[in-house]
Amino acid sequence: MIDSHLHLDQYDRIDEKIDRWRQAGITGVVAVSTDLESSYRILSIKQRYPDFIYAAIGHHPEKRLPSAFELQELSKLIKLERNLLSAIGEIGLPHYEKEKLSIHHHEEEFYDILESFLLLGNELDLPVVLHAVHDEAEKALALLKGHDVKKDHFHWLKAKKATVLEIVKRNYAISVTPEICYRERDQELAKQIPLEQLLIETDGPWPYSGLFAGIETSPVFLEEICHCLANILHIPIIEIKEKTVRNSQMFYQRQNGGKL
Repeated sequence: MIDSHLHLDQYDRIDEKIDRWRQAGITGVVAVSTDLESSYRILSIKQRYPDFIYAAIGHHPEKRLPSAFELQELSKLIKLERNLLSAIGEIGLPHYEKEKLSIHHHEEEFYDILESFLLLGNELDLPVVLHAVHDEAEKALALLKGHDVKKDHFHWLKAKKATVLEIVKRNYAISVTPEICYRERDQELAKQIPLEQLLIETDGPWPYSGLFAGIETSPVFLEEICHCLANILHIPIIEIKEKTVRNSQMFYQRQNGGKL
């Protein structure tokens, strides 16, 4: 199983945990970044585990916007370390922190930064990992269409049914989280995603409720996600596992070259 969205650099005792995850049947993780500093950490960990980590670097849209210098340095880093990267991300548009961020920034700035990453992804032939929920999903989709982005992963998607259908039509990947085991909204979303576009993720170490309450989020949750998907979609669990692994491998081609 492959965790298609994990904030690996936010864990402690990473070496110990990767060993434990592998023993539990995890064959890879897509390690996403939140800012410039996080991007350097992810690239460093990637070099220690080149056969396990799919590295993605970018700037999380719910964080304060990067300065012009930070954005320039991040763009340079993406170009310089292209041979280590599987994607640009996590990028997108703010929703939860939008009101707070808007005190200091005009809304156009959010779009400008996202567009700069989309253009870079097109230039370097890299997929993008998108954080765009609720109404922001429709706005982000318009930008993707406008720039003819070919490979996009909508992580933890929350959107209107019409928007989901348009995302599916564009052949973009969509992932489900542990919430699929206890939230009807996520269970209905899973039914709308063609199996060929389905990914599974934990977004760890983000915490969850339900049967996961009080447990540190990790890729071992994927086993339960696959069980839930098998019940919802009426597909054997082995097929869910095999298909989501193949989907992740095809979308996130792991890069093993280069040194920082």
